Amino acid sequence: MSEERQFIQVLSGPRQVGKTTLVNQLMDEINTPYVYDSADAVITYDSEWINQLWESARIKMKINNANEGLLVIDEIQKVRNWSEIVKRNWDADTRNKINLKVILLGSSRLLIQKGLTESLTGRFEIIYVSHWPYWEMKSAFDYSLDEFIYYGGYPGTAPLIHDEKRWKSYIKDALIETSISKDILMLTRVDKPALLKRLFEIGALYSGQIISYNKILGELQDAGNTTTLSHYLNLLHQAGLIGGIQKFTGKQFKTRASSPKFQVFNNGLLSAQNNKYFNDIRISPIEWGRLVESAVGAHLLNHSFTGDFNLYYWREQNNEVDFVLESGGKTIAIEVKTGNKKMTGGLQKFVRTHHPDKTLLVGASGVPVEEFLCFNPGELF
Repeated sequence: MSEERQFIQVLSGPRQVGKTTLVNQLMDEINTPYVYDSADAVITYDSEWINQLWESARIKMKINNANEGLLVIDEIQKVRNWSEIVKRNWDADTRNKINLKVILLGSSRLLIQKGLTESLTGRFEIIYVSHWPYWEMKSAFDYSLDEFIYYGGYPGTAPLIHDEKRWKSYIKDALIETSISKDILMLTRVDKPALLKRLFEIGALYSGQIISYNKILGELQDAGNTTTLSHYLNLLHQAGLIGGIQKFTGKQFKTRASSPKFQVFNNGLLSAQNNKYFNDIRISPIEWGRLVESAVGAHLLNHSFTGDFNLYYWREQNNEVDFVLESGGKTIAIEVKTGNKKMTGGLQKFVRTHHPDKTLLVGASGVPVEEFLCFNPGELF
């Protein structure tokens, strides 16, 4: 670790993507005295707990006669008024020239961001830890392209993929249920939790498809409204589960009002909801084509989450473009071509209407899917 103390490091991202493992590896490598604890172990989520941890880290520095120390707090968003307590201690250390570095970890991006902007302006740096891309799963676990497209990028589930029934149960119970219950329902007001859970299930199964909120309400058989669904979809988006990609129009007010294109952040969330198994889906051109397009969409959605670009789809009558990337006034249209998918005149129509800076075909005669999934799409701009 360096001698310089500049910002609070905030590692934010969905569950089971390796945030805690990453920090544990850091602590194993350094010679600096450190204190680590997680709010998962705190019963009352009392903010005084943070003060106690902070003081323990300071004392540890003194005992070791160290010029610097490290404090790591996991699941910080679960502690009431955490940002105010962190600000008070951080500022006190700054005044007293105590070189205690701080790393905060959180799986609820919505609450993390709220706390940072309310109390810690100018004192933090966010490092977003996303779902693992194909190249990481291939390097770490020797995943084939087909395995990644179906099982997605959850490193903790890699040992389970050869027992698919067990893998599906783990995804549902340890990842989906935990993310919804702990990162959304326990920390945010949700008047209809059953509606939110069902919205996730439908959104995951329809990943890559455009569905109106009114049609969703019909399938859910609920008396809710489209505003409620839009809010719940945003909560699922912030938890890194599914997003609602909006239609590209060039007019922001129309973009927000459009029917969303559902997109999972990780194809494992889609496959776990499906009653069919890998071998059956792999030999079905239509179902496998949907998974391939969803894998490309997940790759784009994860990169857009870091703010590199905005992600949209485009459709006008029967013409459609799978994905539209926008950044700094530049647009890039991307069409995914799978073996079963018939190409329409959507890309040509979009070019005539919106004059994008670039167009790209992924799959078939374009960029191979495997190569695209190893590429940072932000570099297209």
